[in-house]
Amino acid sequence: MKRLPWQLWLGALLVVLSAALYLLHYAIFRDAHHIWIYLLGDIAFVPVEVLLVALILHRILSAHEKRALRHKLNMVIGAFFSEVGSDLIRALGAFDPEAAALQADLSGAGDWPDPRFAQESRRRRAAPRPMDPRRGDLAALRTMLLGKREFLLRLLENPNLLEHATFTDLLWAVFHLTEELAHRRDLAALPDTDLEHLAGDLRRAHALLVAEWLLYMRHLKRDYPYLFSLAVRTNPFNPKATAEVR
Repeated sequence: MKRLPWQLWLGALLVVLSAALYLLHYAIFRDAHHIWIYLLGDIAFVPVEVLLVALILHRILSAHEKRALRHKLNMVIGAFFSEVGSDLIRALGAFDPEAAALQADLSGAGDWPDPRFAQESRRRRAAPRPMDPRRGDLAALRTMLLGKREFLLRLLENPNLLEHATFTDLLWAVFHLTEELAHRRDLAALPDTDLEHLAGDLRRAHALLVAEWLLYMRHLKRDYPYLFSLAVRTNPFNPKATAEVR
């Protein structure tokens, strides 16, 4: 026989306890009139209590939990850019025929007003840049990504990332690019059709990477000015960037 859940037992116990207290009240004072007055008054307050607890308080707690979750997610995103992302931006830039134009656009991101980060992020995500696998060193890119594969897998195992769809998309794009490169024996002798396929993987990873970097920069500017200062000084789109304060 299936056991009843403990919540049902607790509810029944509380109802019985309440009835027993009302009976005790009647036994002592013999005043059913006041019992019914207070009983109906308590029942009348239940909808207001539901409004306060189930709606308003729940929304406040939910907003607090979401802020805490975003904070944890941004810590994960920060670890990604520190460990992989910034170097990957520089590595993928070698495959961009118009890398100089992108560098000119984003090297001054440290001076942007707050709304521009989100605007640029949406624009970069929607319009991937052309990538040419022949321009860069695919073998070096493969070596770098394979060296970070365990780190990427650990990030993908983080259940909190389910709440951050755009960053999850980025991780899958980078991981897919890693697998594509890992399964090719000779990257120097690929046919044009395969190079075109790799160009699509490069475009996807690069567009998502740039878009997520911009959102991460906005987060640092809002909440961590000292980290934002370092991120600006080590901007991967600025060829002259240096961590030294000048």
